Amino acid sequence: MKISSNFDSGNINILDASSPGNIRLSINKDNNSDFYQWFHFRLTGAKGQLCALNIEGADGAAYPGGWENYQVVASYDHETWFRVSTVYKNSTLTIQHVPETDSVYYAYFAPYSYDRHQELVSTAAMHERVKLDVIGESCDGRDLDLLTIGEEREGKKKIWIIARQHPGESMAEWMVEGILNRLLDDDDALSRELLNNCVFYIMPNVNPDGSIRGHLRCNAKGQNLNRDWDDPDPEISPEIFHLRNKMDEKGLDFSLDCHGDEALPYNFIACFEGVPDLNQYNLDTAYMFGRELERANPDFQNGKGYSKSAPGTGNLGMSTNQIAHRFDAVAMTLEMPFKDTVDSPNPETGWSPERSIKLGYSTLDALSAILERL
Repeated sequence: MKISSNFDSGNINILDASSPGNIRLSINKDNNSDFYQWFHFRLTGAKGQLCALNIEGADGAAYPGGWENYQVVASYDHETWFRVSTVYKNSTLTIQHVPETDSVYYAYFAPYSYDRHQELVSTAAMHERVKLDVIGESCDGRDLDLLTIGEEREGKKKIWIIARQHPGESMAEWMVEGILNRLLDDDDALSRELLNNCVFYIMPNVNPDGSIRGHLRCNAKGQNLNRDWDDPDPEISPEIFHLRNKMDEKGLDFSLDCHGDEALPYNFIACFEGVPDLNQYNLDTAYMFGRELERANPDFQNGKGYSKSAPGTGNLGMSTNQIAHRFDAVAMTLEMPFKDTVDSPNPETGWSPERSIKLGYSTLDALSAILERL
C-alpha cells in the first residue's frame, strides 16, 4: 500500500501509512503562507480493503467550517469523480472507503489539471474568432493565457471573465470551460448574438503556479492574489500586475470573477456594495444578472451568500471592488460550493465539474438578458 501526491496539484503529507484501517495524513500549507485546505493524492495497493484515511489538523485549515457536511471526492480514472463517506470529528477529517481497484485518487474537489488547461486554451485558439495572447509570466515562469473572443471594434461591450485566482477553487475553471464551449458553438444562436455585440476577454487560470503546486489560495510566493488588485507588485503578484494592466489597455464594461466557497452550500454572487462613489445603476444591473441566472439555472440562487459591505468599506484589493470602482463597471464574484447545493442536491456527485460547466452555459443567458444595460 502506498500514498503519493508528487503530481500536478498533488498535496498531502504522510504521517503513518502502515495500516489501511488507520492511515494518518496532514495537508501541506501553501508556500510562504498559513493557508491550507486543498488536498489531492493517490492511494495504491488497497483494493477491496476498508480504508480509514485520517487527515489530522483539519481544524487549523483556512475554513474549518467547510468540513461540516462535506464529502470528499474520489476517482479511479481521474475523470469520473464521486463522493465518498467522510466524517469530521475532533479536528480530524476521516475518509472511509473500500477501493474497487488498486489505484484511487482523493481530492478536495475534482482537479482541473494544467494539461487540461493547456488543451482548453489551445483548442479555443484554433477557432477563427479567437486570439490567444500571453500577457506575461507567473512567478514560476508559466504563461499567463488570455483568450480574446470576437472582433475588437468600436461600440462592442467588453466582457471579462477570469477564474482561479484561488487555485484550489478548481470548479471555477470547469465553469469557464462551459462558457468557452458555448461561446464557440457556431450552432448556438445566443452565443452568435452575444459575439455580434460583445468582445470577450477570458483568462481561465490566473494562478497556474498555485494550481500545479497544490495550493488553496496563494501563488508561488504566498500571495493571495485576490487581495492585491489595488497596487499589484510585479515581483510578487505578476499575475495581477499583468492582468490589471491589460484591463486598463482594453477597457471593461462587465466582469465575472469565478470562485468556490468552502463553507456555504450554495451558488451565489457577491457584488461591490462597499466601494467609494457607488454607482447604484451598475449595482442594480449586477443584481439583475443574479435574478436572470437563477431563472436560467435552478442550481443558482440569490437568497444566501456573503453579508454586504457597508458603504465606503469595500476592500479595493479585491478584484470585484477594484474593477467596479476603477472602470465604473458592472462587476461580480460568482461563488460555487465545494459541498453540494442544499436546494438541489445530488448525493452521488455533490457539486461537480459537470454542474459547474452547465452553470457556465447559463451565465451567457443571464448576460444576454442584461446586455442593454451595460
